[in-house]
Amino acid sequence: MSTADDAGPLGAEIAARVRGCPDVVGLSAGPFGTVSTPVPGGRVDGVAVRPDSVEIGVVVRFERPLPEIADGIRDLVHPIAHGRRVLVAIEDVLTDPPRPDGGQARGDPP
Repeated sequence: MSTADDAGPLGAEIAARVRGCPDVVGLSAGPFGTVSTPVPGGRVDGVAVRPDSVEIGVVVRFERPLPEIADGIRDLVHPIAHGRRVLVAIEDVLTDPPRPDGGQARGDPP
C-alpha cells in the first residue's frame, strides 16, 4: 500500500483510465460530492483514493448489464490501486447518450 502523498496523482490516473471506458459517460462525485480526491488547485471528482480503498462513481450508458460494466472498471483499476479495494458505484444510467466515437446513439434519427 502506498502513502497518502500519492492520492492526487493516483486519483487523476484512475479518472483518466475510467473516462476511457466505452461504457462510461462520465465520472460522478455522488449526491453529496464526497467521491473525490483533493489535488493541488482543486479535486478529482468521481474518484476517492482512501488508505484502504478506491471509490469510483460513474455515469454509464445503458448498453450492457451494469454488473459487467462495474466488473470491467474494477479490473481496469485494480492493477494500479496499490492493494486497495476498488469499489464502483453506478450513480446514473443514460439510455441515449452521445457515443464516444461520434456515432449515433440508439434512438437517434438517421
